[in-house]
Amino acid sequence: MKYIKPFISEIPWRYSWFYSAMPVPVSQNDDRQSEEQERRLQANNREYNTMFGYPNNTIKTSKYSFFNFLPLNLFEQFQRLANAYFLILLCLQLIPQISSLAWYSTVVPLMVVLSITGVKDAIDDLKRHQNDTQVNNRPVLLVVNGKVEKDRWMNVQVGDIIKLENNHPVTADVLLLSSSEPCSLTYIETAELDGETNLKVKQAISVTSNMEDNLELLSAFDGKVNCEPPNNKLDKFTGILTYKGNKYLLDHDKLLLRGCTIRNTDWCYGLVIYTGRRCQLSLKCPIFLFLASMCIVLAIGHGIWEYKKGYYFQTFLPWEEYVSSSFVSALLIFWSYFIILNTVVPISLYVSVEIIRLGSSYYINWDREMFYAPRNTPAQARVTTLNEELGQVKYVFSDKTGTLTQNIMIFNKCSINGKFYGAVYDKNGQTVKISEKTEKVDFSYNKLADPKFSFYDKTLVEAVKKGDRWVRLFFLSLSLCHTVMSEERVEGELVYQAQSPDEGALVTAARNFGFVFRSRTSETIMMVEMGKTKVYELLAILDFNNVRKRMSVIVRTPENRVMLFCKGADTILCQLLHPSCRSLRDITMEHLDEFAREGLRTLMVAYRELDDAFFRDWSKKHSAACLSLENREDKLSNVYEEIEKDLMLLGATAIEDKLQDGVPETIIALNKARIKVWVLTGDKQETAVNIAYSCNIFNEEMDGVFIVEGRDDETVQKELRAARNRMKPESLLETDPVNISLTLKPKKPFRIPEEEPSGSYGLVINGCSLACALEGNLELELLRTACMCKGVICCRMTPLQKAQVVDLVKKYKKVVTLAIGDGANDVGMIKAAHVGVGISGQEGMQAMLSSDFTFSQFHYLQRLLLVHGRWSYNRMCKFLSYFFYKNFAFTLVHFWYAFFSGFSAQTVYDDWFITFYNLVYTSLPVLGLSLFDQDVNETWSLRCPELYEPGQHNLYFNKKEFVKCLMHGIYSSLVLFFVSMETIYNSVRNDGTEISDYQSFSMMVQTSLLCVVTMQIAVETTYWTLINHFFIWGSLGFYFCIIFFLYSDGLCLLFPNVFQFLGVARNTLNQPQMWLNVTLTVALCVLPVIGYQFLKPLFCPISVDKALSRIRECMKHPLPPPAQAKMRHTHCRRRSAYAFSHKQGFGALITSGKTMKFKLPKKSNTSLKNKGP
Repeated sequence: MKYIKPFISEIPWRYSWFYSAMPVPVSQNDDRQSEEQERRLQANNREYNTMFGYPNNTIKTSKYSFFNFLPLNLFEQFQRLANAYFLILLCLQLIPQISSLAWYSTVVPLMVVLSITGVKDAIDDLKRHQNDTQVNNRPVLLVVNGKVEKDRWMNVQVGDIIKLENNHPVTADVLLLSSSEPCSLTYIETAELDGETNLKVKQAISVTSNMEDNLELLSAFDGKVNCEPPNNKLDKFTGILTYKGNKYLLDHDKLLLRGCTIRNTDWCYGLVIYTGRRCQLSLKCPIFLFLASMCIVLAIGHGIWEYKKGYYFQTFLPWEEYVSSSFVSALLIFWSYFIILNTVVPISLYVSVEIIRLGSSYYINWDREMFYAPRNTPAQARVTTLNEELGQVKYVFSDKTGTLTQNIMIFNKCSINGKFYGAVYDKNGQTVKISEKTEKVDFSYNKLADPKFSFYDKTLVEAVKKGDRWVRLFFLSLSLCHTVMSEERVEGELVYQAQSPDEGALVTAARNFGFVFRSRTSETIMMVEMGKTKVYELLAILDFNNVRKRMSVIVRTPENRVMLFCKGADTILCQLLHPSCRSLRDITMEHLDEFAREGLRTLMVAYRELDDAFFRDWSKKHSAACLSLENREDKLSNVYEEIEKDLMLLGATAIEDKLQDGVPETIIALNKARIKVWVLTGDKQETAVNIAYSCNIFNEEMDGVFIVEGRDDETVQKELRAARNRMKPESLLETDPVNISLTLKPKKPFRIPEEEPSGSYGLVINGCSLACALEGNLELELLRTACMCKGVICCRMTPLQKAQVVDLVKKYKKVVTLAIGDGANDVGMIKAAHVGVGISGQEGMQAMLSSDFTFSQFHYLQRLLLVHGRWSYNRMCKFLSYFFYKNFAFTLVHFWYAFFSGFSAQTVYDDWFITFYNLVYTSLPVLGLSLFDQDVNETWSLRCPELYEPGQHNLYFNKKEFVKCLMHGIYSSLVLFFVSMETIYNSVRNDGTEISDYQSFSMMVQTSLLCVVTMQIAVETTYWTLINHFFIWGSLGFYFCIIFFLYSDGLCLLFPNVFQFLGVARNTLNQPQMWLNVTLTVALCVLPVIGYQFLKPLFCPISVDKALSRIRECMKHPLPPPAQAKMRHTHCRRRSAYAFSHKQGFGALITSGKTMKFKLPKKSNTSLKNKGP
């Protein structure tokens, strides 16, 4: 959103994000915040905390109040150059000494524009008020004087202690004090912050966890916190709690961030640490200069004429009393011509632009192809000022989770003991594509099955029912080897809380096939296997980490066998298999390759039966390694390797990280349109890269994918330069034009041109490296490297970093940017981009409320840009070109006439023609052109994305095109004036009377002008509708009707001072000279344009001309069905993304017993007291 600026108090990016669309004066309080070096606060002591001027928790995004709306809105509107210009013009028209037009010709259009804009601003601000009120009045539970009082978010202050409950959002950034869970653990979901829906664990420090929910102890708690000031780092927090003379270290594991949601935790208490309250078509200088230069020329001409002739001609044309010299007269004439020639850019231009933009917005809202039936959600244009920018986008910045993907993991296929499961075949043995009509597997035999789970291969269920040993062992492994938490509040209704969606999908699959993980303690796992309850003794969990890329569990079965079950990346597990598994491994690897070609996320599954004595010896080593104070991780890793070997292969799983429908095809189309797609995500690197391959941002035909993962400036710089050296070595030389420009240190913002690499490349960079590049002096290195790449993946990003990347591109590249996302963590980049698009997904409404356009599916972006955006841009360019042309032709006739009228500021046309020219005679034709014209239909717009390219380079309306309009207007005005003058010069009627009078000449010129501009718009129209015909020819016919009325005897005799062209219409229109003049002017003005349009594509074609030529050739033949794009699937080396991306799980937490409730939690002894609504 181009002119929206974020104002952030307390850097609430770390903790919340809210925007204001108006400039807010910097207060002393804000100065204090910006200079804050350390935050100091005391619990339950508001008097102490207010000394530091910390803001409360109020959110304010609205601009106006009831009392300041009118003055503030008018002040803002008149800050716009166009409105200020017409206000000045109106004031000039009120001065009788220089006014040559009636005052109402300006005041009425100006009032209409101000009123429409004011109403629109009021409606928008009312919505912001309603949203602010909703957020600020959300209930919150405050601990005050031994009681829990219900209050509102807006009243929360630093140092307050608040109570948070399950499934409730975190009110502010709070230090966790205690919770209902053992050891004061609290489970949170951070989808609003980083887009991840998997659970994370926070734990209070022991000194406060003992307070539990004792309100007396919580109210008496007076600990002091010294911590870092607000910053934008989501994963870092340092502080010290001082309590009862002792000091305790605080880190980010003890902080609940605003925007998180409490999960799986009945209640918790926290100390508030941070709060957050705020957590155009313009007239261009060349037009003004052109107008001013014409006025100066005419004023000088008038001064010369008055000095040489007018002074001696005062007997017939006496000077006014206030005119003392020819200089004074010239000065007054300057302003008179300034008023007359203002029609170069009439105020109707702004009204027309708003109507066109409004119409384009309605086209988006009414587009049935962008209507998402499952949610009954149409596309919506929430602003009307950015439609044409949709046709100029060069960079698209997209979130991943919920935007490119559905944020749903589905167990899709598997390989068990060398047999492939998951495909569906018909009677002839041919593979059947799975659709909604495909019959699903019946899991009714399993009462604990998840009803939402779908699978289509019945042979797998049959194998389970037959008791196939390997199939049962495979699903037993999936149901035991994980760190999922199970919740069963209603008997038989299991809810799994997984540390990653992949793990949840695997456990759910095992559950449906009859191997149900029901509950766990620190020492046991309860299973329901094919209806029979079994308890396994949990002996050890060998958890995932980024190096191991696998996890294992060791259990003792009810049959007293010690079993190790392992799952992980195939590249790792293949090295750990027993030699006897070689042939099975080869078959399984073939299946994995097939899974990978479909873009599925895979894991290999294996097991090992352990000897009791061997396990006891290993267990001693494991315990020793766990208790080691030095190199504990390395020792544990060595111990794990001792037991994770000689594994027996069971098979492999394939999970679909389900993309939204049409995402790969959309990315291909955007790439063909020369639009670069960058993915900015808070997700893990391997997950993001895997999705990039799946949706064709990356493909295997690329010449290379660079990974930047340095943790300091020097390393990041080396990695970026190494990438640029491979893509374009000359870009590192001192002779490179960009490097030369940078050495000169330009004062103005430097624009980096597009640089073409030597091949097709991709870039992956993580949040830590990005922080080094953005916060140091490497931003240009990053930008130049990234912009050479076909696709860019930025992962593990904070919301602020997303906005910074968008701002970086906007700062140094002269391009239009678009950001698209679905969560609150995307609000920053959506607002930072020129165009913001919100997807109505599963992560709340924040992205939608902050965006310019909204819809429900990513693939609608293709239609938004390639159809609506391109049409809007083309139409607006045609509109501007034609509008400026017709007004130049109209206005410049006055300029030529001045040389024959003593530069007296006399108008050529009748006053009523001047009034109606833009308001009535030419308004509807140009609106018809701007609302209905299309060079090709929507089908061809989607089939030929290359048609989009002219908008990116602004080829259809730029300075060059504006000069063309000016020259065309000058030429037409010359033809209109001089051909008309020569036609009427010394002419007589049939009865011998002269017709070379001023009024007949005026009638000739204005009629010829209207015929010329009407034929011109007919030539410009490429798509004719009944409405176009009615507007164009109807407006011309209306002109002839209305002039007979305006120049009628009755009207002129009734109001002789207002209507002065008595009988001119009937006396002039019946003369052959009149129609000769019309024919000549139309031919001389229009024929050169037709010739130019015919010859230009032949001799100076651009890429779009060639594409249009091919389309016209194809349209002569029946339209073939659209070709299906060949999807490039991921290579086998991408298949284990889950194992590579999965981070440390809950293993240590589970085996420690901290998650187990050995006693029932105490009932809360809180009492509620309503403090406010």
